[in-house]
Amino acid sequence: MKLTLHIWRQSNKETKGEFKTYELPDVSEHMSFLEMLDVLNEKLISQNEEPVAFDHDCREGICGSCSMMINGQAHGPDLKTTACQLHMRKFKDGDDVWIEPWRADAFPVLKDLVVDRSAFDRIMQAGAFVSVNTGNAPDANSTIVPKMNADLAFDAATCIGCGACVAACKNASAMLFVSAKVSQYALLPQGDPERKTRVLRMVAQMDKEGFGGCSNTNECEAACPAGISVNNIARLNREYFKATLTSRES
Repeated sequence: MKLTLHIWRQSNKETKGEFKTYELPDVSEHMSFLEMLDVLNEKLISQNEEPVAFDHDCREGICGSCSMMINGQAHGPDLKTTACQLHMRKFKDGDDVWIEPWRADAFPVLKDLVVDRSAFDRIMQAGAFVSVNTGNAPDANSTIVPKMNADLAFDAATCIGCGACVAACKNASAMLFVSAKVSQYALLPQGDPERKTRVLRMVAQMDKEGFGGCSNTNECEAACPAGISVNNIARLNREYFKATLTSRES
């Protein structure tokens, strides 16, 4: 099939970007979205043009690197799917496809479709760790964890930190990401030593990075390729409220 691609091109974070249009014939429906971009880049290189810069790594829907808006949707039209796992059969012959980077002050564009997501790293460094030396892996039954808590913690831990929740939110809020990271520790006994300081430090760092407040529209959950639930945001709010009342850091 033949596609018309409208791609955001921006040489660096200081320059002004714009959409540029490319015609790409003979796109196989079996290609992934990133493979289609590879084909475009091969064509651009053969014409002595600058290839489109985009982030990618595992191409298995695990690392969250392939962060881009496709036709106004984070990671594209397929639910619970990263851009690298999106296949071209989701598009039709003659379609116009608009591709742009995440739009958030906290995620500045570095080049073309590549954004700086190190704000997430700094939030994690602020409190998403367990300081207790746990030693070797303990016997599975030595620490009793209710199954519901274990399941909820595991679900929260599946967050891949791609930033789709931020890109989908009209306020560019990172609440879903932060709540998932807080929840995965707060639900387990291993996370208790830093339980109060963790949520205070991570929320403070989130605000420092310039993310907006929760819009309560649940667009974050709809865009999340891991299906992280907004119930985690409610848990984050409870954890934060309790910590502000009882923690020495409050």
